[in-house]
Amino acid sequence: IDHRGTHTKMQVGSTVELIDHMGSDLTVVNAARVSFGKRKKSFTISDVGLVQYLAKHNHWSPFGHASMQFHIKAPVFVARQLVKHQVGLVWNEVSRRYVDDEVEFYNPEEWRGKPTNSKQGSSDEVIDINSASMMVDDYERVCKSAKWTYEHLLSLGVAPEQARMVLPQSMFTEWYWSGTLMAFARVCNLRCKPDTQKETQVVANQIDELAEDLFPVSWKALRNG
Repeated sequence: IDHRGTHTKMQVGSTVELIDHMGSDLTVVNAARVSFGKRKKSFTISDVGLVQYLAKHNHWSPFGHASMQFHIKAPVFVARQLVKHQVGLVWNEVSRRYVDDEVEFYNPEEWRGKPTNSKQGSSDEVIDINSASMMVDDYERVCKSAKWTYEHLLSLGVAPEQARMVLPQSMFTEWYWSGTLMAFARVCNLRCKPDTQKETQVVANQIDELAEDLFPVSWKALRNG
């Protein structure tokens, strides 16, 4: 089947949008001090040491009273890595059982080489696929074929929950991700590391930056811990 006339949307990077948040660094210290029946109305320099102490000694519950909510758009293979994080987090994702919006595919800026260490996902080597049997065209052709087949199945009356089977992991998905400060710190402590898949780092690094802006003292303590 000739798919040359099929338009295929390709996007390079993932996006993270802060939707809402609750609390501040003051929330954390007040949650800790309630044990002694104390409450402060403003965060002061003396509270920095308390936050650092809580993080260093793994007193995680005060960090559970502050939270964030994000809207994230990323390829399916990235989403499937991140959804493994469950504790303290809630995830609601778009479902192609119910929607048949236009499909969009991830278009990597570069293709990485195979790893020399089995614990790594890829190496720092960049593979020039432009000179390797026109692989760029082959990848786009696969995406175009999958999209055409998906839309053709829908046009035949096939249920979206079945038609979606032909769509590849490079397809973009989107979800709302909500959770506590402590939970997202665990995500970033793992997924911002250099040995994490780079496409996943893109999402984690954006969460990292947004969280640091909202909770500068607590986030620094949790991320360095």
